[in-house]
Amino acid sequence: MGIESSALKCTIVFACIVSACAGLHGAPDATAPKPAQKIPVIYDSDIGDDIDDTWALGFLLKCPELDLKLVVGDQGKALYRAKLFAKFLQRAGRTDVAVGMGLDIAPKGGGPQADWVKDYDLSGYGGTVHKDGVQAMIDMIMRSKTPITVIAVGPLPNVAEALKREPRIATKARFVGMHGSVRVGYGGNKKRISAEYNVRANPRACRKVLSAPWDVTITPLDTCGLVHLRDKKYQKVRQSSDPVASAIIENYRIWSKHKKANYFAKRSSTLFDTVAVYLAFRQDLCRMEDLGIRVDDKGYTRIDAKAKVMHVATAWKDMGAFEDLLVARLTRGAKRTKTRE
Repeated sequence: MGIESSALKCTIVFACIVSACAGLHGAPDATAPKPAQKIPVIYDSDIGDDIDDTWALGFLLKCPELDLKLVVGDQGKALYRAKLFAKFLQRAGRTDVAVGMGLDIAPKGGGPQADWVKDYDLSGYGGTVHKDGVQAMIDMIMRSKTPITVIAVGPLPNVAEALKREPRIATKARFVGMHGSVRVGYGGNKKRISAEYNVRANPRACRKVLSAPWDVTITPLDTCGLVHLRDKKYQKVRQSSDPVASAIIENYRIWSKHKKANYFAKRSSTLFDTVAVYLAFRQDLCRMEDLGIRVDDKGYTRIDAKAKVMHVATAWKDMGAFEDLLVARLTRGAKRTKTRE
């Protein structure tokens, strides 16, 4: 090779290096992967009955993958549930999240966490409170430029009513729920499935929601019914100074006294609803199956090849890793808060 050819080769190599460096330090490469966008979420929950809804709310607030926009109280007790949501969000520094009052249907009144909000004035909430939470849900879904994820962990009268008023929400949202019993019943019973409460309480609403033409993911008792925090994992949450963890434990203490649950000092109750929150952004720790699921009139969720196919978390690959994730998120310390002025 001649001297001129060698010089030309060196010039070309040098130019390529300069170009590559410019790509690193100058204008961004259009083909480079962009940071993952947060998933906008509506949380529909019968918070204030079983305590797991409160744990799930705390977990949701601590998941950076999720962007909670609206919470709505499900299955009656509209004022009680709205007050629980509002006080919890206020304690977490998240009054940017709107609170929606659910359908004013039976049951009425309060519940086992009523003492936590007995002196709380909902009018003092620093964010927006929607008296018609169902309409707020519809409006948010229809106006959103990004598909909304509806995480629902109750008997579903609100979501069924939303679909009735505006069926098109199913084309602009996806559904993630804590519903059913597919092969495993309460307490890990592998011999007999159960009519799980969220389905049994309102089979008609559940049937309407699960059969709607949106993408559906559920955690039945097969996975969510097995989750408890014990020993060091539970104590880490119980002793945490994080404001979200502290609010959970305050509610859990009150709930335990009301329910006469004597295990407060040692472990959590079953944390069903936390798994639905997890499935909204990850599924790798569960075994997922696409199954046709039919809701019968007695509240059972039957596998049926002719029914709507949905994504079902039928077993754990690593439940311990999920528990570790839950504990780490809940106790990682206060972050910069987003409070509505």
